[in-house]
Amino acid sequence: MELQDRKMKILQAIIRNYLETGEPVGSRTISKYTDLKLSSATIRNEMADLEEMGLIMQPHTSAGRIPTDAGYRLYVDNMLGTERRQVDEMKSMLLQKQDRLENLLQQVARLLAANTNYASMISSPLMHRNKIKFIQLSQLDDDSVLAVLVLEGNLIRNKVIPVEGPLGAEQMLRLNMLLNTNLCGLSIEEITLGLIESIKRDAGIHTEIVNDVFDAAAEIVRQEEDLKIYTSGANNIFRYPELADHRKASEIISDFEEKQALTSIVQESLADSTSSETGIQVYIGGEMPVPSMRDCSVVTATYDLGDGMKGTVGIIGPRRMDYERVVGVLRNIMKQLDDLYKH
Repeated sequence: MELQDRKMKILQAIIRNYLETGEPVGSRTISKYTDLKLSSATIRNEMADLEEMGLIMQPHTSAGRIPTDAGYRLYVDNMLGTERRQVDEMKSMLLQKQDRLENLLQQVARLLAANTNYASMISSPLMHRNKIKFIQLSQLDDDSVLAVLVLEGNLIRNKVIPVEGPLGAEQMLRLNMLLNTNLCGLSIEEITLGLIESIKRDAGIHTEIVNDVFDAAAEIVRQEEDLKIYTSGANNIFRYPELADHRKASEIISDFEEKQALTSIVQESLADSTSSETGIQVYIGGEMPVPSMRDCSVVTATYDLGDGMKGTVGIIGPRRMDYERVVGVLRNIMKQLDDLYKH
């Protein structure tokens, strides 16, 4: 059933007021409760229509109205539909933002290599203390529920959860409210066994769904910790005689292109950044965490996109690299990332 906007607002006002007070709701109360700016007479006419449609009822003569089961049903369906639209819009917006960030990081790597004539790398931002911002459960079909988790940093991840039979709209609403009330604002590390047991007790027969939501959240966080590293300018290694030996250069370029070895540079840089006042770290020769690069130097900077999202940008070259120029380029890149993404 679809209602005109005015009737829906009046029905919503009746239900919300009745939920708050437990008392039948009259036209005068509604006239103060809504932003429709309608006269009591007009509201009475609309209420009469709603009563005729079976959405509200008058418990006894000269009393106000209370919602019927059909009225509750329309109210809940409309509310869930609005929530789903909001989640879809947020998901679309954030996925576009994520795609733009990936393209931006690739461009930064290319720019650094071109401007310095060294090799460059930049990591995707890792989430630190992955706090849950929002959870939305929606019925996909009789046997499955879609869990949409919005994490700190506005990252959205989906997980399909199997269920034994469909859930009613009220059950779904109750589970959504239960999960969001208890979990929003918490990181995975802050979710204790005691809290999980409390939520399970409140979930009643739906404890398995709650279990699956926790498993999905933990899995999503693990996936977010999978590091992506973008590189550029590996061939610049051959510009420098001390690195151009065929065997040595091949090892460096192999590690550089496979990227797995670069993970240790990113992790060490992020760890060192907590004690660095400048945000810049320099690893020279034997200080390098990658054995094949012990004849190189790496200058790294930690960029911070806010909401706990941090990554590493680095320049790899010979030990005789122009450190002053490289540090200046990295500072400029950090500022540009801050300006582009945070503002």
